[in-house]
Amino acid sequence: MKNLMITGLNENKVNGVVKGLNQLLADLHVYYMNLRGLHWNVQGKGFFQLHAEYEKQYNDTAEKIDSVAERLLQLDSKPENRFSELLKAASLQEENYKVTDTDGMQLILDTLKVLIAQEHAVIAAAEEANDEVTIALMDDFLVGQEKAVWMVNAYLA
Repeated sequence: MKNLMITGLNENKVNGVVKGLNQLLADLHVYYMNLRGLHWNVQGKGFFQLHAEYEKQYNDTAEKIDSVAERLLQLDSKPENRFSELLKAASLQEENYKVTDTDGMQLILDTLKVLIAQEHAVIAAAEEANDEVTIALMDDFLVGQEKAVWMVNAYLA
């Protein structure tokens, strides 16, 4: 039996949520790989601190990827797993360069701005669909990301 039949969510109303989650999934994958690149290529006096921070960030992003994919399955959708297709859908770009400490942190800040906007759009679609579980998931994401924005801005100050 389909999940939506049991949960009582309207398939037509959930389509906007699914679309938003698919966009978020694609961008989270690109962000994850960008963070891996930062982690692998960090150099300089801040190496130890940034190497650990980038690892913390990509581990957090990996958990978000899994949560979004699982939510898509709960909404009777199938999450994309082919990176070639994710790249086609992503609004974020892959980064492939060695960066300074401020460049890497600015990349995180710029990416968080995009992700936070997408999550607000998912919340709006989920509100229309009475999808409280997706709203809660996005709220959880925002709590950590808004704290990260504050911390990265403090680092860059």
